[in-house]
Amino acid sequence: MITIRNVTKRFGRTAAVNDVSLAVGDGDAVALWGTNGAGKTTLIRCVLGLLRFRGSIDVGGVDVARHGKRARALIGYVPQELGFYDDLGVAEAIGFFGRLKGLRALGVGGVLEGVGLVGAERKRIRELSGGMKQRLALAVALLGDPPVLVLDEVTASLDACGRDEFVSLLSRLAAGGRSLLFASHRVEEVTALARRVVLLERGVMTGEVPARDLVPHLGLQATLHLRIAAASRERAARLLREGGFEPENNGVGLLVSVPTTQKAAPFRILAEGRIAVDDFDLHAHGEQAHEPEARP
Repeated sequence: MITIRNVTKRFGRTAAVNDVSLAVGDGDAVALWGTNGAGKTTLIRCVLGLLRFRGSIDVGGVDVARHGKRARALIGYVPQELGFYDDLGVAEAIGFFGRLKGLRALGVGGVLEGVGLVGAERKRIRELSGGMKQRLALAVALLGDPPVLVLDEVTASLDACGRDEFVSLLSRLAAGGRSLLFASHRVEEVTALARRVVLLERGVMTGEVPARDLVPHLGLQATLHLRIAAASRERAARLLREGGFEPENNGVGLLVSVPTTQKAAPFRILAEGRIAVDDFDLHAHGEQAHEPEARP
């Protein structure tokens, strides 16, 4: 759906993106990974046709440089920084952006239902939480049912609960067959949403890995050994899998590989599911997890 060929974008003498080529197929989900300054946002702006660049980018067979408006009509875009007018009502905002997109008949209720904002039609945007504003931005992006979603660090300003809810919503949308290209610096988002991860460093594409291999590739993996009652173990494993982890039952508890920056995430998932963790051990990547000693 998106084909990027040998794209280079310079600002003065600095190459923010340097000879990058990649493809996002129909229904594919690709994450752009890298530190600040790696070129993620610049590449996204090139895909949107907002920056001039060398090379070529096609979206659905439409050349972005030559037919930017047609290409953008195929893309639903959610930026990191939202630019809503705070005094506008939620339903008014949907109608306004729908008209900008040339859409005449809009079922506002159905649009808001798809992003979990039913009942918020009459609220002013200034009354919305950060998570609700992001859901509204996603609703606007989905107007006209574009086949491609492009997202730029969309959960950066949300708290942990808001991030989890938004990522869950995006997971359901991605499963619906849309192509997804997004930038993120959060491992849990990448592993939950992406199939492939493109690694960028100072504008250069340094590699590509399956999303499931990102954590070991970065050397960020640790193993939690969670001691859980046998009666709850199967349900706990199911909840952890739904949360993006791959637990293993060792007969005493569950072994869960986690990014070292997200060691608390499995505990939060299990607490929300009202499953007690009786004991735990944490092992650095490469250590073998053993049964924890019983405590009096």
